[in-house]
Amino acid sequence: MGVGVSAHRLAGAVARENAIGTIASIDLRHHHPDLLEQTQQSRDRDLIDRVNLIALDREIQAALHHAQGKGLIAVNVMKAVRDHPALVRQACESGAHAIVMGAGLPIDLPEMVADYPKVGLIPILSESRGVAIVMKKWLKKGRRPDAIVIEHPGYAGGHLGAVKIEDIHAERFDFERVIAECHAIFTELGLGRDTPPLILAGGIDSHEKVRHWLNAGADAVQLGTAFAVSEEGDAHIEFKRVLLGATPSNMVELMSVAGLPMRAVSTHWLSQYRRHETKMQACAKADPRRCSQRMDCLTQCGLRDGNTKAGQFCIDLKLAAALKGDVQKGLFFRGAGRLPFGEAIRPVKELIEYLLHGYPCQTPA
Repeated sequence: MGVGVSAHRLAGAVARENAIGTIASIDLRHHHPDLLEQTQQSRDRDLIDRVNLIALDREIQAALHHAQGKGLIAVNVMKAVRDHPALVRQACESGAHAIVMGAGLPIDLPEMVADYPKVGLIPILSESRGVAIVMKKWLKKGRRPDAIVIEHPGYAGGHLGAVKIEDIHAERFDFERVIAECHAIFTELGLGRDTPPLILAGGIDSHEKVRHWLNAGADAVQLGTAFAVSEEGDAHIEFKRVLLGATPSNMVELMSVAGLPMRAVSTHWLSQYRRHETKMQACAKADPRRCSQRMDCLTQCGLRDGNTKAGQFCIDLKLAAALKGDVQKGLFFRGAGRLPFGEAIRPVKELIEYLLHGYPCQTPA
């Protein structure tokens, strides 16, 4: 959910309803004025890394307290982030119940949590080929996923699990196909009853869809945008209003600086950027000074590394602006589906009740 959108308030509220609340681990210092003050004018990468680990620890502790012993607290760590091993270690040390990892194949995740065998491991993948690779690599290490998120790039928000934008609606990502192919892989590997639960993500926006996919072979579902705009969502109210007011006509897919397709709302800044993107990509060059904060937050960054096929902007600055409700300058990630309660902001408890049981009655869009 980008920078800070899902922190302790949202994750704790979801867990308190006996679900899995997920903290997005990236650049959480923005929720802590004292930590932000230490790094606001800093270009010291090590200092920024340290305070973000402190912020992650604070958010996990607060989420666990808020959950009141119910549900689970997971931490999402992007494989594409440079500091992902340290974020994984901190999440484990701070008491997170599970690590969720996407934006790349998390082949080495079992090694990162070797000292924390009770921490659940949940890779995010989009097609059965990636599932097969992760399963075979992990089984050789004596570990299997505790669950697998199957995220459809045609409907999810943020970074998408496809190489090219034109591939995001490819048939190989269809949930029905991926479920069948995953079960075939599990049978081939002889897992028997030890098959990982499959969690579907992307475009699941109603009780009817939840019921359909649970009856079609899924074990659970994951939602992002619907929870981001809930009362407990950790982002600014203007962030929520941008997502709530978005329509299919003003959502766009383009290449992120991370070299992956992404889906976001077409706001003022994004419209201006898209107008000049081709020219900026033509002028791309590898120059570490282009990292405006000297964070080097991504392992691969189109702006810093001169990748002419990737985005040419600082994604951390743009996501942080969105978190704070800056409609003019922010980058607002959003899933492609409709929202369960239209443009209404409701509590997490009501959202989960509706998704599971079909009530309260949804507000017309």
